[in-house]
Amino acid sequence: MSRKPWDLAFTAEPEEVAGLRHVMRAHLELWGLHGVIESAQLCVSELVANVITHVGIGTPTTLAVSMNGTYLRIEVLDPDTRVLPTLLAADPDSESGRGMALVDSVTDRWGVQLRAERKVTWCELATGLKSPSGHGGGPRVTRAEAVLTLSGSLKAPYPVGVGRVGVAVAEETAIDLIADLLHWLRVHGCAPSTALARVQYYFEAECESSR
Repeated sequence: MSRKPWDLAFTAEPEEVAGLRHVMRAHLELWGLHGVIESAQLCVSELVANVITHVGIGTPTTLAVSMNGTYLRIEVLDPDTRVLPTLLAADPDSESGRGMALVDSVTDRWGVQLRAERKVTWCELATGLKSPSGHGGGPRVTRAEAVLTLSGSLKAPYPVGVGRVGVAVAEETAIDLIADLLHWLRVHGCAPSTALARVQYYFEAECESSR
């Protein structure tokens, strides 16, 4: 799966946070990184809130997201190099001062980089991927890829999502394989329609449980 870096310029204002969280969720769903969506959204909220509170409302800011190896990297860039994020031991009942503590609690590492005219506050979350272009589809997806590779329609190893043509060929092959399995069930006295209904049920249940 190709996960190209992307960035989004915005003005640091409270009403922008919800939109940024939505954009983050949409991109991570496309990247297949469902397991880190909530933590990533929290990081975006807190890093942007930090800019709003300590640098100022209306600050021109940029959100940048990329892969650093198998880690998801989130960066928030602002032009103030004097005000640095600080990890505070805030009181649990405090209404402020807990932002970086929350980021620290859900990420694997975070830090600040000072550049010529801007500051970069970054954090990284482990994705559980085996490679930067790998997928998190689990054993079922891995087995499916193995079957498609044996069929000759894919070249091993097969990076999911690389090229529309490759995916289209794999889709047609997968449909043929499913049809073959339905024929196998029919000649062995099983009802293909019943099998398809059960497959659909199991598939939807597993998708729901993985959210």
